[in-house]
Amino acid sequence: MPEIKSIKDIIPAGSIIPVCTIDNPDRAVPLARTLQDCSIHVIEITLRTEGAFTAAENVINECPGMHVGIGTVTSVEQLHRAKETGAKFCVSPGMTERLVNTAGQLEMPYLPGVSTVSEVMAAREMGLHYLKFFPAESAGGIRILRMFRELFPDTRFCPTGGLNETNAADYLHQDNVFCIGGSWLAPRDRIDAADWAGITRKTGQLQ
Repeated sequence: MPEIKSIKDIIPAGSIIPVCTIDNPDRAVPLARTLQDCSIHVIEITLRTEGAFTAAENVINECPGMHVGIGTVTSVEQLHRAKETGAKFCVSPGMTERLVNTAGQLEMPYLPGVSTVSEVMAAREMGLHYLKFFPAESAGGIRILRMFRELFPDTRFCPTGGLNETNAADYLHQDNVFCIGGSWLAPRDRIDAADWAGITRKTGQLQ
C-alpha cells in the first residue's frame, strides 16, 4: 500500500477549519482574505456546488498562505481533480480503500471520515492515524471521542458535523483532537450575501 503523507503536515495542531459551501466562485477570494485577516489560514471548500473547484482555484491563485482543502470528496476522479487544481489536502465524509490508495499514489494529504470503532480499526490497518470524526454530534460527540482515546491512544481526530460556537472549545480541548471543522464560522447564506463583517464577528468569538 502506498505511504500517505500525513494531514498533520498541512493542518497545524489546534486549527479551526471553516468548512465552506460556496455557490458563487467570485465570493471565494474575499472570503479567504477575510479569514486570513482573522488569523485563519486553512479552509475546506466542499464539493456541494457546481463552482466549488473554480472557487478553490481562485483562492489558491489569489491568496498565498491559505491552505486550501477540497471537502466532500467521494470519488477518485475528484481526488485527481483536486490534485490538478493545486489543493493542499482532501477530506471525505467516509472512507474506502480505493480512495485511501489513490490519495497515497497522488501524495495527497487525506482526511477520511469515520464514526464507528470498526471504521477507525479499518483506517488504522491502512496506516491512517489522523481521521475526520463525522458526523460528530449525531455519532455520539465527545463521549465517543473519549472512548476512542482509550481504545486508540495513537489516533487523532478532526470532529465535524454539529459543531458550533457553543461546543467548539469543548471538542478542541479533547486530548485526541488535533483540529476541528465546521460551517458555523462562514455559513453559506453569509457567504452568498458577502457578509464579511458578519463572518469576522463570528470568527472573533473564537479569540
